[in-house]
Amino acid sequence: MLFPIAIERGDDTHAYGVAVPDMPGCFSAGDTLEEALANVHEAIEGYLEVQTEYGEPLPQAHSIEHHLGNPDYEGWIWAVVDVDLTPYLGKSHKINVTLPDLLVKQIDDFVASNPSDKSRSGFLSRVALAELARARRSA
Repeated sequence: MLFPIAIERGDDTHAYGVAVPDMPGCFSAGDTLEEALANVHEAIEGYLEVQTEYGEPLPQAHSIEHHLGNPDYEGWIWAVVDVDLTPYLGKSHKINVTLPDLLVKQIDDFVASNPSDKSRSGFLSRVALAELARARRSA
């Protein structure tokens, strides 16, 4: 899932700051932009581990446009980070799913050319999460 991040520009005396608006309190910093971006991944992992540990719901990603009006981030640079939420969803369960042959073939072809999903199950999980997030936003 793509989460927007806000980047506060650093200089010779100030570190770069990175905030994840959809994860309240999740932020990082670094002396360089590259360091700040690497650190935000660690901050996100820690945030999600705490959410999971306390049984809190996982955050839903909003668009960058959703956050543009927030005065806390005025003048900041926007980007997105890809966050895999599946490790924080709990134990996996094997289920039987009935799908038409052509659809299974299309899914398998997609997974073969897009290895980020790793498997048919990974693809179905990612698409289901995206659709659930979309439904929550429109509700």
